[in-house]
Amino acid sequence: MNLIEKLNHEGLLDENAAAAANDMVCRGECLERALIAGGSISEAEVLNFLSRQFNYPYIDLSACTPSKKFLSQFPAKILLKRQILPIQNEDGSLTVATSVVSDTSGIDELRLATGRDFSVALAPSSQILDCIKRSLGVGADTVQSMVTEVEDGGGIQIIDQSMEDDMDLAEAAEGASIIRFVNQILIEAIQLRATDVHIEPFENELRIRYRVDGVLKEVSIPPDVKRFQAAIVSRIKILSHLDIAEKRLPQDGRIKIRIDNIEVDVRVSIIPMLYGEAIVLRLLSRSSVLMGLEELGMSNEDHKIFSKLLELPYGIILVTGPTGSGKTTTLYAALSQINDVERKIITIEDPIEYHLRGINQIQVSTKAGLTFGSGLRSILRHDPDVILVGEIRDKETAEIAVQASLTGHLVFSTLHTNDAPGALTRLVDMGIEPYLVASTLEAVVAQRLVRMVCPHCAETYLPANPELLKAELGVAPDKLRRGKGCPKCQGMGYLGRKGIFEQMVVNQELRLAITEGASHAAIREMALRNGMKTLREDGLRYVMEGRTTVEELLRLTKDERFNGNG
Repeated sequence: MNLIEKLNHEGLLDENAAAAANDMVCRGECLERALIAGGSISEAEVLNFLSRQFNYPYIDLSACTPSKKFLSQFPAKILLKRQILPIQNEDGSLTVATSVVSDTSGIDELRLATGRDFSVALAPSSQILDCIKRSLGVGADTVQSMVTEVEDGGGIQIIDQSMEDDMDLAEAAEGASIIRFVNQILIEAIQLRATDVHIEPFENELRIRYRVDGVLKEVSIPPDVKRFQAAIVSRIKILSHLDIAEKRLPQDGRIKIRIDNIEVDVRVSIIPMLYGEAIVLRLLSRSSVLMGLEELGMSNEDHKIFSKLLELPYGIILVTGPTGSGKTTTLYAALSQINDVERKIITIEDPIEYHLRGINQIQVSTKAGLTFGSGLRSILRHDPDVILVGEIRDKETAEIAVQASLTGHLVFSTLHTNDAPGALTRLVDMGIEPYLVASTLEAVVAQRLVRMVCPHCAETYLPANPELLKAELGVAPDKLRRGKGCPKCQGMGYLGRKGIFEQMVVNQELRLAITEGASHAAIREMALRNGMKTLREDGLRYVMEGRTTVEELLRLTKDERFNGNG
Protein backbone atom coordinates (compact mmCIF):
# COMPACT_ATOMS: atom_id res chain seq x y z
CA MET A 1 0.00 0.00 0.00
CA ASN A 2 1.58 3.33 -1.07
CA LEU A 3 1.30 6.57 0.90
CA ILE A 4 -1.64 7.92 -1.10
CA GLU A 5 -3.55 4.68 -0.53
CA LYS A 6 -2.72 4.87 3.20
CA LEU A 7 -4.10 8.43 3.37
CA ASN A 8 -7.24 7.22 1.64
CA HIS A 9 -7.48 4.26 3.99
CA GLU A 10 -7.18 6.55 7.05
CA GLY A 11 -9.98 8.78 5.72
CA LEU A 12 -7.72 11.81 5.17
CA LEU A 13 -8.17 11.69 1.37
CA ASP A 14 -11.26 10.78 -0.65
CA GLU A 15 -11.21 8.60 -3.78
CA ASN A 16 -11.27 11.51 -6.29
CA ALA A 17 -8.49 13.43 -4.51
CA ALA A 18 -6.40 10.25 -4.26
CA ALA A 19 -6.80 9.58 -7.99
CA ALA A 20 -5.87 13.19 -8.85
CA ALA A 21 -2.80 13.05 -6.58
CA ASN A 22 -1.67 9.73 -8.14
CA ASP A 23 -2.03 11.28 -11.60
CA MET A 24 0.10 14.31 -10.63
CA VAL A 25 2.82 12.10 -9.09
CA CYS A 26 2.92 10.04 -12.30
CA ARG A 27 3.46 13.31 -14.22
CA GLY A 28 6.52 14.11 -12.08
CA GLU A 29 5.07 16.32 -9.30
CA CYS A 30 6.40 15.68 -5.79
CA LEU A 31 4.06 13.79 -3.44
CA GLU A 32 3.44 16.63 -0.96
CA ARG A 33 2.48 19.21 -3.59
CA ALA A 34 0.31 16.68 -5.42
CA LEU A 35 -1.64 15.96 -2.22
CA ILE A 36 -2.11 19.65 -1.28
CA ALA A 37 -3.06 20.72 -4.84
CA GLY A 38 -6.48 19.03 -4.59
CA GLY A 39 -7.48 21.24 -1.67
CA SER A 40 -9.08 18.42 0.31
CA ILE A 41 -6.13 18.06 2.70
CA SER A 42 -3.98 20.79 4.27
CA GLU A 43 -0.18 20.97 4.27
CA ALA A 44 -0.15 20.56 8.07
CA GLU A 45 -2.21 17.32 7.80
CA VAL A 46 0.10 15.96 5.08
CA LEU A 47 3.24 16.76 7.10
CA ASN A 48 1.82 15.27 10.31
CA PHE A 49 1.00 12.07 8.39
CA LEU A 50 4.50 11.89 6.87
CA SER A 51 6.00 12.59 10.30
CA ARG A 52 4.29 9.44 11.64
CA GLN A 53 5.27 7.36 8.61
CA PHE A 54 8.98 8.26 8.55
CA ASN A 55 9.54 9.10 12.24
CA TYR A 56 10.65 12.62 11.35
CA PRO A 57 9.85 15.25 14.02
CA TYR A 58 7.21 17.85 13.07
CA ILE A 59 8.27 21.27 14.38
CA ASP A 60 6.58 24.67 14.76
CA LEU A 61 8.82 27.47 13.43
CA SER A 62 6.47 30.39 14.16
CA ALA A 63 8.59 31.51 17.13
CA CYS A 64 11.94 30.33 15.71
CA THR A 65 14.47 32.91 14.46
CA PRO A 66 17.96 31.47 13.84
CA SER A 67 20.74 34.05 14.13
CA LYS A 68 21.95 35.85 11.00
CA LYS A 69 25.50 34.73 11.80
CA PHE A 70 24.46 31.06 11.85
CA LEU A 71 22.36 31.17 8.66
CA SER A 72 24.97 33.19 6.74
CA GLN A 73 27.13 29.99 6.75
CA PHE A 74 24.72 28.49 4.20
CA PRO A 75 24.00 29.62 0.59
CA ALA A 76 20.86 31.76 0.81
CA LYS A 77 20.01 30.87 -2.81
CA ILE A 78 19.72 27.16 -1.92
CA LEU A 79 17.71 27.83 1.25
CA LEU A 80 15.15 30.01 -0.54
CA LYS A 81 14.94 28.02 -3.77
CA ARG A 82 14.63 24.67 -2.00
CA GLN A 83 12.64 26.06 0.97
CA ILE A 84 14.83 24.42 3.58
CA LEU A 85 16.02 25.83 6.91
CA PRO A 86 19.10 24.66 8.87
CA ILE A 87 18.64 24.72 12.67
CA GLN A 88 21.40 24.24 15.25
CA ASN A 89 20.39 21.90 18.06
CA GLU A 90 21.42 22.34 21.70
CA ASP A 91 24.05 19.59 21.38
CA GLY A 92 25.61 21.33 18.36
CA SER A 93 24.20 18.92 15.75
CA LEU A 94 22.33 20.25 12.71
CA THR A 95 18.74 19.68 11.59
CA VAL A 96 17.21 20.80 8.29
CA ALA A 97 13.53 21.72 8.33
CA THR A 98 11.76 20.93 5.05
CA SER A 99 8.21 20.60 3.79
CA VAL A 100 9.15 18.02 1.16
CA VAL A 101 10.56 14.58 2.10
CA SER A 102 9.70 12.80 -1.14
CA ASP A 103 12.42 14.80 -2.93
CA THR A 104 15.75 14.96 -1.07
CA SER A 105 17.65 16.81 -3.81
CA GLY A 106 17.49 20.12 -1.87
CA ILE A 107 19.05 18.63 1.26
CA ASP A 108 21.63 16.78 -0.87
CA GLU A 109 22.54 20.06 -2.60
CA LEU A 110 23.02 21.74 0.80
CA ARG A 111 25.18 18.81 2.02
CA LEU A 112 27.33 19.10 -1.12
CA ALA A 113 27.67 22.90 -0.82
CA THR A 114 28.63 22.87 2.88
CA GLY A 115 30.25 19.48 3.39
CA ARG A 116 28.11 18.99 6.52
CA ASP A 117 25.50 16.39 7.48
CA PHE A 118 21.99 17.04 8.75
CA SER A 119 19.07 15.24 10.33
CA VAL A 120 15.60 15.99 8.88
CA ALA A 121 12.53 17.61 10.45
CA LEU A 122 9.20 18.64 8.89
CA ALA A 123 7.67 22.13 8.97
CA PRO A 124 5.16 24.06 6.81
CA SER A 125 6.73 25.81 3.79
CA SER A 126 5.23 29.20 4.75
CA GLN A 127 6.90 29.03 8.19
CA ILE A 128 10.24 28.05 6.65
CA LEU A 129 10.18 31.00 4.22
CA ASP A 130 9.07 33.45 6.92
CA CYS A 131 11.86 32.24 9.21
CA ILE A 132 14.53 32.61 6.48
CA LYS A 133 13.31 36.14 5.64
CA ARG A 134 13.21 37.15 9.32
CA SER A 135 16.77 35.92 9.83
CA LEU A 136 18.56 36.76 6.58
CA GLY A 137 16.39 39.63 5.38
CA VAL A 138 14.65 40.57 2.13
CA GLY A 139 16.62 39.67 -1.00
CA ALA A 140 19.28 37.71 0.90
CA ASP A 141 20.02 35.42 -2.08
CA THR A 142 20.30 38.43 -4.40
CA VAL A 143 22.67 40.33 -2.09
CA GLN A 144 24.79 37.22 -1.60
CA SER A 145 25.15 36.82 -5.38
CA MET A 146 26.05 40.54 -5.72
CA VAL A 147 28.80 40.17 -3.11
CA THR A 148 30.12 37.07 -4.89
CA GLU A 149 30.18 38.90 -8.24
CA VAL A 150 32.15 41.79 -6.71
CA GLU A 151 34.61 39.50 -4.95
CA ASP A 152 35.13 37.55 -8.20
CA GLY A 153 36.02 40.84 -9.92
CA GLY A 154 32.89 41.11 -12.05
CA GLY A 155 29.35 42.49 -11.82
CA ILE A 156 28.67 45.65 -9.82
CA GLN A 157 31.56 47.86 -8.89
CA ILE A 158 31.78 49.11 -5.32
CA ILE A 159 32.22 52.83 -5.66
CA ASP A 160 33.64 55.35 -3.21
CA GLN A 161 30.58 57.58 -2.67
CA SER A 162 32.75 60.72 -2.72
CA MET A 163 34.15 59.81 -6.15
CA GLU A 164 31.22 58.14 -7.92
CA ASP A 165 31.53 57.68 -11.66
CA ASP A 166 28.10 58.26 -13.17
CA MET A 167 28.63 55.91 -16.10
CA ASP A 168 29.66 53.05 -13.79
CA LEU A 169 26.73 53.85 -11.50
CA ALA A 170 24.22 53.83 -14.37
CA GLU A 171 25.61 50.47 -15.49
CA ALA A 172 25.46 49.10 -11.94
CA ALA A 173 21.85 50.23 -11.56
CA GLU A 174 20.90 48.14 -14.60
CA GLY A 175 22.63 45.04 -13.24
CA ALA A 176 20.36 42.00 -12.95
CA SER A 177 21.01 41.59 -9.22
CA ILE A 178 20.19 45.23 -8.37
CA ILE A 179 17.02 45.09 -10.47
CA ARG A 180 16.00 41.87 -8.70
CA PHE A 181 16.73 43.29 -5.22
CA VAL A 182 14.63 46.46 -5.80
CA ASN A 183 11.83 44.28 -7.19
CA GLN A 184 11.96 42.04 -4.09
CA ILE A 185 11.64 45.08 -1.79
CA LEU A 186 8.55 46.32 -3.70
CA ILE A 187 6.94 42.86 -3.89
CA GLU A 188 7.30 42.23 -0.16
CA ALA A 189 6.02 45.72 0.69
CA ILE A 190 2.87 45.12 -1.36
CA GLN A 191 2.37 41.62 0.10
CA LEU A 192 2.59 43.08 3.64
CA ARG A 193 0.01 45.81 2.75
CA ALA A 194 2.59 48.58 3.26
CA THR A 195 1.63 52.11 2.25
CA ASP A 196 5.19 53.49 2.33
CA VAL A 197 8.74 52.16 1.95
CA HIS A 198 11.53 54.14 3.68
CA ILE A 199 15.12 53.53 2.48
CA GLU A 200 17.43 55.43 4.85
CA PRO A 201 21.26 55.66 4.72
CA PHE A 202 23.32 55.77 7.91
CA GLU A 203 27.07 55.66 8.49
CA ASN A 204 27.43 51.88 8.65
CA GLU A 205 24.08 50.56 7.46
CA LEU A 206 21.22 51.03 5.02
CA ARG A 207 17.91 50.76 6.86
CA ILE A 208 14.64 49.80 5.17
CA ARG A 209 11.28 50.24 6.90
CA TYR A 210 7.68 49.58 5.79
CA ARG A 211 4.70 51.53 7.08
CA VAL A 212 1.96 48.97 7.71
CA ASP A 213 -1.37 50.06 9.22
CA GLY A 214 0.14 53.48 9.92
CA VAL A 215 3.14 52.21 11.93
CA LEU A 216 6.73 51.89 10.69
CA LYS A 217 8.33 48.46 10.98
CA GLU A 218 11.99 47.76 10.26
CA VAL A 219 12.68 45.16 7.61
CA SER A 220 15.41 42.59 8.11
CA ILE A 221 17.96 42.96 5.29
CA PRO A 222 21.49 41.57 4.83
CA PRO A 223 24.18 43.93 6.22
CA ASP A 224 26.07 43.80 2.88
CA VAL A 225 23.30 45.87 1.26
CA LYS A 226 25.09 49.05 2.43
CA ARG A 227 27.83 48.35 -0.14
CA PHE A 228 25.28 48.70 -2.97
CA GLN A 229 23.47 51.78 -1.66
CA ALA A 230 24.41 54.06 -4.57
CA ALA A 231 23.36 51.50 -7.19
CA ILE A 232 19.98 50.92 -5.44
CA VAL A 233 19.28 54.67 -5.38
CA SER A 234 20.26 54.97 -9.06
CA ARG A 235 17.99 52.04 -9.98
CA ILE A 236 15.01 53.77 -8.36
CA LYS A 237 15.94 57.07 -10.07
CA ILE A 238 16.04 55.35 -13.47
CA LEU A 239 12.64 53.74 -12.86
CA SER A 240 11.11 57.12 -11.91
CA HIS A 241 12.83 59.05 -14.76
CA LEU A 242 14.96 61.19 -12.43
CA ASP A 243 18.47 62.55 -12.92
CA ILE A 244 20.99 60.03 -11.54
CA ALA A 245 23.77 62.64 -11.72
CA GLU A 246 21.92 65.01 -9.34
CA LYS A 247 22.79 64.08 -5.77
CA ARG A 248 22.65 67.48 -4.05
CA LEU A 249 18.98 68.45 -4.53
CA PRO A 250 15.67 66.74 -3.63
CA GLN A 251 13.86 65.03 -6.51
CA ASP A 252 10.30 63.72 -6.92
CA GLY A 253 9.09 61.20 -9.45
CA ARG A 254 6.63 58.38 -10.15
CA ILE A 255 6.77 54.73 -11.10
CA LYS A 256 3.89 52.63 -12.41
CA ILE A 257 4.31 48.90 -11.78
CA ARG A 258 2.25 45.71 -12.03
CA ILE A 259 2.75 42.88 -9.52
CA ASP A 260 0.57 39.74 -9.68
CA ASN A 261 -2.03 41.60 -11.81
CA ILE A 262 -2.15 44.42 -9.24
CA GLU A 263 -1.40 47.87 -10.66
CA VAL A 264 0.49 50.07 -8.23
CA ASP A 265 1.39 53.75 -8.57
CA VAL A 266 4.58 54.54 -6.67
CA ARG A 267 5.33 58.14 -5.68
CA VAL A 268 9.07 58.61 -5.23
CA SER A 269 10.71 61.24 -3.03
CA ILE A 270 14.52 61.43 -2.81
CA ILE A 271 16.32 63.81 -0.43
CA PRO A 272 20.10 64.08 0.17
CA MET A 273 21.06 63.21 3.76
CA LEU A 274 24.36 63.14 5.68
CA TYR A 275 25.34 59.63 4.54
CA GLY A 276 23.70 59.53 1.11
CA GLU A 277 20.28 59.93 -0.47
CA ALA A 278 17.18 58.81 1.46
CA ILE A 279 14.16 57.50 -0.44
CA VAL A 280 10.48 57.28 0.47
CA LEU A 281 8.16 55.33 -1.82
CA ARG A 282 4.41 55.89 -1.37
CA LEU A 283 2.50 52.87 -2.70
CA LEU A 284 -0.99 53.46 -4.14
CA SER A 285 -2.73 50.32 -5.34
CA ARG A 286 -4.92 50.94 -8.40
CA SER A 287 -6.75 47.69 -7.61
CA SER A 288 -7.92 48.81 -4.15
CA VAL A 289 -11.57 48.12 -3.53
CA LEU A 290 -13.49 51.38 -3.14
CA MET A 291 -15.26 51.52 0.22
CA GLY A 292 -18.83 52.61 0.75
CA LEU A 293 -19.80 54.97 3.59
CA GLU A 294 -21.00 51.97 5.62
CA GLU A 295 -17.50 50.42 5.57
CA LEU A 296 -15.55 53.49 6.73
CA GLY A 297 -16.31 52.88 10.41
CA MET A 298 -18.70 55.77 11.09
CA SER A 299 -21.14 55.30 13.94
CA ASN A 300 -24.82 55.07 12.94
CA GLU A 301 -25.44 58.61 14.18
CA ASP A 302 -22.48 60.10 12.27
CA HIS A 303 -23.42 58.13 9.16
CA LYS A 304 -26.95 59.58 9.15
CA ILE A 305 -25.67 63.15 9.60
CA PHE A 306 -23.01 62.77 6.90
CA SER A 307 -25.50 61.25 4.44
CA LYS A 308 -27.82 64.27 4.97
CA LEU A 309 -24.91 66.65 4.30
CA LEU A 310 -24.35 64.94 0.94
CA GLU A 311 -27.85 65.99 -0.13
CA LEU A 312 -27.02 69.71 0.18
CA PRO A 313 -27.24 71.65 -3.12
CA TYR A 314 -24.20 73.84 -2.43
CA GLY A 315 -21.59 74.69 0.18
CA ILE A 316 -18.19 73.34 1.28
CA ILE A 317 -17.62 70.06 3.13
CA LEU A 318 -14.07 69.52 4.42
CA VAL A 319 -12.36 66.36 5.65
CA THR A 320 -9.27 67.03 7.78
CA GLY A 321 -6.46 65.03 9.34
CA PRO A 322 -2.78 64.21 8.88
CA THR A 323 -1.30 62.45 5.85
CA GLY A 324 -2.46 58.84 5.63
CA SER A 325 -5.54 59.25 7.83
CA GLY A 326 -7.98 58.13 5.11
CA LYS A 327 -9.34 61.54 4.06
CA THR A 328 -9.41 60.75 0.32
CA THR A 329 -11.08 57.38 0.91
CA THR A 330 -13.88 59.13 2.85
CA LEU A 331 -14.40 61.67 0.06
CA TYR A 332 -14.45 58.97 -2.63
CA ALA A 333 -17.05 57.05 -0.63
CA ALA A 334 -19.12 60.27 -0.42
CA LEU A 335 -18.87 60.88 -4.19
CA SER A 336 -19.82 57.27 -4.94
CA GLN A 337 -23.01 57.68 -2.88
CA ILE A 338 -24.18 60.77 -4.79
CA ASN A 339 -22.87 59.70 -8.23
CA ASP A 340 -25.83 59.51 -10.63
CA VAL A 341 -26.73 60.62 -14.18
CA GLU A 342 -28.42 63.79 -12.91
CA ARG A 343 -25.23 65.24 -11.40
CA LYS A 344 -22.01 66.23 -13.12
CA ILE A 345 -19.10 65.52 -10.77
CA ILE A 346 -15.55 66.71 -11.56
CA THR A 347 -12.47 66.09 -9.41
CA ILE A 348 -8.98 67.57 -9.49
CA GLU A 349 -6.48 65.43 -7.61
CA ASP A 350 -2.79 64.83 -6.99
CA PRO A 351 -2.59 61.91 -7.55
CA ILE A 352 -5.81 60.18 -8.68
CA GLU A 353 -5.96 57.30 -6.19
CA TYR A 354 -9.13 55.54 -7.40
CA HIS A 355 -10.77 55.53 -10.81
CA LEU A 356 -14.45 56.35 -10.36
CA ARG A 357 -16.84 55.29 -13.09
CA GLY A 358 -19.02 58.14 -14.38
CA ILE A 359 -16.95 60.86 -12.65
CA ASN A 360 -14.66 63.25 -14.56
CA GLN A 361 -11.22 63.15 -12.93
CA ILE A 362 -8.30 65.52 -13.55
CA GLN A 363 -4.68 64.82 -12.59
CA VAL A 364 -2.66 67.82 -11.34
CA SER A 365 0.48 68.41 -13.43
CA THR A 366 2.63 71.16 -11.94
CA LYS A 367 5.27 70.80 -14.70
CA ALA A 368 2.62 71.46 -17.35
CA GLY A 369 1.17 74.36 -15.34
CA LEU A 370 -1.98 72.52 -14.24
CA THR A 371 -2.24 73.34 -10.52
CA PHE A 372 -5.22 73.01 -8.17
CA GLY A 373 -5.94 76.73 -8.64
CA SER A 374 -5.75 76.86 -12.45
CA GLY A 375 -7.56 73.52 -12.82
CA LEU A 376 -10.36 74.63 -10.50
CA ARG A 377 -10.93 77.78 -12.55
CA SER A 378 -11.31 75.68 -15.70
CA ILE A 379 -13.62 73.18 -13.97
CA LEU A 380 -16.14 75.94 -13.21
CA ARG A 381 -16.59 76.49 -16.97
CA HIS A 382 -17.59 72.83 -17.40
CA ASP A 383 -20.95 73.25 -15.70
CA PRO A 384 -20.38 70.90 -12.72
CA ASP A 385 -22.82 70.25 -9.88
CA VAL A 386 -20.24 68.73 -7.52
CA ILE A 387 -16.50 69.45 -7.33
CA LEU A 388 -13.79 67.57 -5.43
CA VAL A 389 -10.54 69.44 -4.86
CA GLY A 390 -7.88 67.00 -3.66
CA GLU A 391 -6.45 69.46 -1.15
CA ILE A 392 -6.77 73.17 -0.28
CA ARG A 393 -3.08 74.10 -0.08
CA ASP A 394 -3.04 77.86 -0.58
CA LYS A 395 -5.09 81.06 -0.63
CA GLU A 396 -5.77 80.86 -4.37
CA THR A 397 -7.35 77.39 -4.17
CA ALA A 398 -9.32 78.36 -1.04
CA GLU A 399 -10.71 81.51 -2.71
CA ILE A 400 -11.85 79.65 -5.84
CA ALA A 401 -13.45 76.89 -3.71
CA VAL A 402 -15.37 79.58 -1.76
CA GLN A 403 -16.48 81.28 -5.00
CA ALA A 404 -17.58 77.92 -6.42
CA SER A 405 -19.78 77.24 -3.39
CA LEU A 406 -21.26 80.77 -3.56
CA THR A 407 -22.23 80.18 -7.20
CA GLY A 408 -24.25 77.05 -6.41
CA HIS A 409 -21.75 74.19 -6.35
CA LEU A 410 -21.23 71.52 -3.70
CA VAL A 411 -17.47 71.46 -3.01
CA PHE A 412 -15.55 68.68 -1.24
CA SER A 413 -11.92 69.02 -0.20
CA THR A 414 -9.30 68.12 2.39
CA LEU A 415 -7.25 70.26 4.74
CA HIS A 416 -4.38 69.50 7.11
CA THR A 417 -5.62 70.35 10.61
CA ASN A 418 -5.60 68.34 13.83
CA ASP A 419 -9.31 68.68 14.59
CA ALA A 420 -12.56 69.80 12.99
CA PRO A 421 -12.81 73.33 14.54
CA GLY A 422 -9.23 74.01 13.44
CA ALA A 423 -10.38 74.05 9.78
CA LEU A 424 -12.33 77.28 10.34
CA THR A 425 -9.39 79.22 11.76
CA ARG A 426 -7.05 77.66 9.16
CA LEU A 427 -9.12 79.10 6.29
CA VAL A 428 -9.12 82.52 7.95
CA ASP A 429 -5.34 82.25 8.42
CA MET A 430 -5.04 81.54 4.68
CA GLY A 431 -6.59 84.92 3.99
CA ILE A 432 -10.27 84.06 3.48
CA GLU A 433 -12.61 86.64 4.99
CA PRO A 434 -14.38 85.26 8.11
CA TYR A 435 -17.83 86.15 6.73
CA LEU A 436 -17.10 84.07 3.57
CA VAL A 437 -15.97 81.08 5.66
CA ALA A 438 -19.13 81.44 7.78
CA SER A 439 -21.47 81.60 4.77
CA THR A 440 -19.95 78.77 2.70
CA LEU A 441 -18.67 76.10 5.11
CA GLU A 442 -21.35 73.49 5.90
CA ALA A 443 -19.41 70.82 7.81
CA VAL A 444 -15.94 69.64 8.80
CA VAL A 445 -15.06 66.01 9.49
CA ALA A 446 -11.74 65.28 11.25
CA GLN A 447 -10.61 61.67 11.13
CA ARG A 448 -7.92 59.16 12.09
CA LEU A 449 -7.42 55.46 11.36
CA VAL A 450 -7.13 53.15 14.37
CA ARG A 451 -5.68 49.66 14.09
CA MET A 452 -8.05 46.79 14.75
CA VAL A 453 -7.15 43.86 17.03
CA CYS A 454 -6.04 40.89 14.92
CA PRO A 455 -8.94 38.39 14.96
CA HIS A 456 -6.54 35.44 14.52
CA CYS A 457 -4.67 35.96 17.80
CA ALA A 458 -7.09 38.07 19.89
CA GLU A 459 -7.37 37.35 23.60
CA THR A 460 -9.60 38.78 26.34
CA TYR A 461 -8.00 40.14 29.51
CA LEU A 462 -8.98 42.08 32.63
CA PRO A 463 -7.67 45.65 32.99
CA ALA A 464 -4.88 45.86 35.60
CA ASN A 465 -5.97 49.25 36.94
CA PRO A 466 -9.68 50.00 36.25
CA GLU A 467 -9.60 53.25 38.24
CA LEU A 468 -6.73 54.66 36.17
CA LEU A 469 -8.54 53.59 33.03
CA LYS A 470 -11.69 55.39 34.15
CA ALA A 471 -9.70 58.55 34.90
CA GLU A 472 -8.13 58.36 31.43
CA LEU A 473 -11.17 57.41 29.33
CA GLY A 474 -14.16 58.27 31.51
CA VAL A 475 -15.28 54.61 31.56
CA ALA A 476 -13.76 51.38 32.85
CA PRO A 477 -14.64 48.34 30.65
CA ASP A 478 -14.91 45.03 32.54
CA LYS A 479 -12.98 43.21 29.83
CA LEU A 480 -10.59 44.31 27.11
CA ARG A 481 -9.14 42.59 24.05
CA ARG A 482 -5.68 42.61 22.52
CA GLY A 483 -3.73 40.64 19.94
CA LYS A 484 -0.94 38.35 21.12
CA GLY A 485 0.85 38.56 17.75
CA CYS A 486 0.84 35.87 15.05
CA PRO A 487 2.12 35.29 11.49
CA LYS A 488 -1.10 36.78 10.03
CA CYS A 489 -0.38 40.18 11.64
CA GLN A 490 3.46 39.87 11.51
CA GLY A 491 3.52 39.70 15.29
CA MET A 492 1.97 43.17 15.69
CA GLY A 493 -1.32 42.09 17.28
CA TYR A 494 -3.23 44.35 14.89
CA LEU A 495 -4.68 43.69 11.44
CA GLY A 496 -6.40 46.37 9.35
CA ARG A 497 -7.73 49.80 10.33
CA LYS A 498 -11.05 51.62 10.73
CA GLY A 499 -11.89 55.30 10.93
CA ILE A 500 -12.77 57.38 13.97
CA PHE A 501 -14.48 60.70 13.30
CA GLU A 502 -15.04 64.14 14.80
CA GLN A 503 -17.96 65.61 12.86
CA MET A 504 -18.79 69.30 13.20
CA VAL A 505 -21.87 70.65 11.42
CA VAL A 506 -21.71 74.45 11.07
CA ASN A 507 -24.95 75.91 12.53
CA GLN A 508 -26.07 79.53 12.94
CA GLU A 509 -24.38 79.92 16.33
CA LEU A 510 -21.05 78.83 14.87
CA ARG A 511 -21.47 81.04 11.78
CA LEU A 512 -21.96 84.08 14.01
CA ALA A 513 -18.91 83.15 16.11
CA ILE A 514 -16.74 82.77 12.97
CA THR A 515 -17.89 86.16 11.63
CA GLU A 516 -17.01 87.76 14.95
CA GLY A 517 -13.51 86.25 14.81
CA ALA A 518 -13.89 83.74 17.65
CA SER A 519 -10.79 81.79 18.64
CA HIS A 520 -10.20 78.10 17.93
CA ALA A 521 -10.83 77.29 21.62
CA ALA A 522 -14.17 79.16 21.67
CA ILE A 523 -15.36 77.49 18.44
CA ARG A 524 -14.36 74.06 19.75
CA GLU A 525 -16.17 74.59 23.04
CA MET A 526 -19.29 75.73 21.16
CA ALA A 527 -19.16 72.70 18.82
CA LEU A 528 -18.85 70.30 21.78
CA ARG A 529 -21.79 72.01 23.46
CA ASN A 530 -23.80 71.46 20.27
CA GLY A 531 -23.17 67.70 20.34
CA MET A 532 -19.87 67.16 18.51
CA LYS A 533 -18.07 64.00 19.69
CA THR A 534 -14.27 64.19 19.99
CA LEU A 535 -12.04 61.68 18.20
CA ARG A 536 -11.32 59.95 21.50
CA GLU A 537 -15.02 59.72 22.42
CA ASP A 538 -15.81 58.24 19.00
CA GLY A 539 -12.94 55.74 19.22
CA LEU A 540 -14.08 54.57 22.65
CA ARG A 541 -16.84 52.49 21.00
CA TYR A 542 -14.17 50.30 19.38
CA VAL A 543 -12.50 49.74 22.75
CA MET A 544 -15.84 48.82 24.37
CA GLU A 545 -16.58 46.41 21.49
CA GLY A 546 -13.13 44.81 21.86
CA ARG A 547 -12.14 45.79 18.32
CA THR A 548 -9.15 47.95 19.27
CA THR A 549 -6.98 48.49 22.33
CA VAL A 550 -6.79 51.30 24.88
CA GLU A 551 -3.13 51.82 23.93
CA GLU A 552 -4.01 52.33 20.26
CA LEU A 553 -6.72 54.88 21.07
CA LEU A 554 -4.42 56.82 23.41
CA ARG A 555 -1.67 56.76 20.76
CA LEU A 556 -3.86 58.45 18.15
CA THR A 557 -6.00 60.87 20.16
CA LYS A 558 -5.38 63.68 22.63
CA ASP A 559 -6.85 64.17 26.08
CA GLU A 560 -8.90 67.33 25.68
CA ARG A 561 -8.06 68.37 29.25
CA PHE A 562 -4.50 68.98 28.06
CA ASN A 563 -5.39 70.48 24.70
CA GLY A 564 -3.47 73.74 24.51
CA ASN A 565 -5.91 75.00 21.88
CA GLY A 566 -8.87 74.49 24.15
